[in-house]
Amino acid sequence: MLDRTKKLSEHFTLGELTNTQYKTSDGNEPPLEAVENLISICQFWLEELRAIYNRSYVKEEKEEGIIINQGFRSYQVMMEMMKAGLNPSKTSNHMRGCAVDIRCKDKQQAYRYMMILKRMSEKNGKDFDELFLERSGTTYWVHFAVRPSNNRKKIRYLLG
Repeated sequence: MLDRTKKLSEHFTLGELTNTQYKTSDGNEPPLEAVENLISICQFWLEELRAIYNRSYVKEEKEEGIIINQGFRSYQVMMEMMKAGLNPSKTSNHMRGCAVDIRCKDKQQAYRYMMILKRMSEKNGKDFDELFLERSGTTYWVHFAVRPSNNRKKIRYLLG
């Protein structure tokens, strides 16, 4: 069993990136390859996103953290999601530890996160696979995925 308190980077732990509301017999425990992918996302993307966002948009002395709704999802978690009436992709980047869903307090914060991630990609020449603004009712999140290779740079914004 993996140590969920293990730090993947300065501000992110394995527990945060494997947290799920679905209880499964596998405990949503990622294989080593998925952990390595999560480490890469945290160290090369989320830490910089956090720093840039705080520098650009947080006026108080207190920094804001980035909250991950979901990172890794095991096959069993995906099956539980289907039973709950959701329609997760059978080829989801989450199943390989290549995706995170970043909670946003509102649509404006979501667009800011997306803008920063897109600029980071352009500036650093790092590719991403998916950058989507998603919502359910009035709840917004950014789905962000980076594969070890064959990234497609798919972007989807909500209009209106």
